[in-house]
Amino acid sequence: MGLQGQRIVVIGGTSGIGLAVAEGAAREGAEVVVASRRPESVEAALKRLPASAEGHVLDATDEDTVRGFFERVGAFDHLVYTAGESLLLEPLAEASVVRARRFLDTRLWGAYTAVKYGAGSIRPGGSVVLTTGTAGRRPMPGSSAASALCGAMESLTRALAVELAPLRVNVVSPGLVRTELWREVPEAAREELFRSSAESLPVGRVGEPADVAEAYLYLMRGGYSTGSVVVVDGGGTLV
Repeated sequence: MGLQGQRIVVIGGTSGIGLAVAEGAAREGAEVVVASRRPESVEAALKRLPASAEGHVLDATDEDTVRGFFERVGAFDHLVYTAGESLLLEPLAEASVVRARRFLDTRLWGAYTAVKYGAGSIRPGGSVVLTTGTAGRRPMPGSSAASALCGAMESLTRALAVELAPLRVNVVSPGLVRTELWREVPEAAREELFRSSAESLPVGRVGEPADVAEAYLYLMRGGYSTGSVVVVDGGGTLV
């Protein structure tokens, strides 16, 4: 049930939740392959990961590049997809359709493309773990693009779990987590959001990447889970 000796590909694995997943898997003895669009992010991640780790620069929105990436990587055991642009929160009347499409390109169509070209290289007993969010279950004003994405990712997960069986396909739904995805929110507003959210959450704090990474590790280990949505939100959908 462990990850010892397995090979895990994490697209978006150079920062935030993805890097925490790669670090957690490496601690369990897995060989990790991380990929990101930014070369500097790949370089920084490799300094934190074991010497056996591989790092690749990858634009997940470019189909030919994704196809070539998986041809180079070869056989592996688990695919994790956590790549995404900064969070898109804006009123519908002021929203940029171009930006909304770009947001979906990386998070939805990037995941779709990764599974299309990566699934055939996953060894028997392996899995895919995708990423959604709680905005689809508890939307707020300004979250139309994010909510649409989350609903789509949950439906995609269930469809892939049926189509690709016995390959297991699951998705993790994080709540508020302290990651780089909030970098475009001014620091004062960001910290106030974290503080006020911590007061309202049943667990009394906002999440850290390592908190959410545990769900990805569980889904990779657990051979009887497929088509599942695992919510890790500190109880946020309850309040």
